[in-house]
Amino acid sequence: MLIAPLLLAAQAALPVSSPAAESAPTYTVEYYYKVRWGFQAEFLKLFLKNHLPILKKERDMGRIVEIRMEAPREHMTEDARWDYRVTLVFASAEAALSPSAVTEAQRKAMYPDQATFEREEQRRFELLMAHWDLPLVPVDQGS
Repeated sequence: MLIAPLLLAAQAALPVSSPAAESAPTYTVEYYYKVRWGFQAEFLKLFLKNHLPILKKERDMGRIVEIRMEAPREHMTEDARWDYRVTLVFASAEAALSPSAVTEAQRKAMYPDQATFEREEQRRFELLMAHWDLPLVPVDQGS
């Protein structure tokens, strides 16, 4: 299967966290993607090509401190199924709720062929059946 090697390659390229982030309160959001059957590999290819580099740029700029991407190992029921989970740990809630740190000029420099970029991003979203964001809060475990 093509999806597993691509996903493993993506995970290997992502560092666990930055030292500066360890002392500041962070804000974690999980982004779930449910892809139309048979199109998982195409979605992943487009995500890795067009969206992951922007997330990495935001990590380099300090807005995001950790990026994780996972796929379920086994099948789920259709109502519970998701294909990819991207977990972003932001430097703070303020950082998570603020606009992207990547400017329009930076994005255009990253993707000079804007027509192709826009077309591929449109296609990536056409492949989705569902997408949802799940902000997480820590649970006090007591003493």
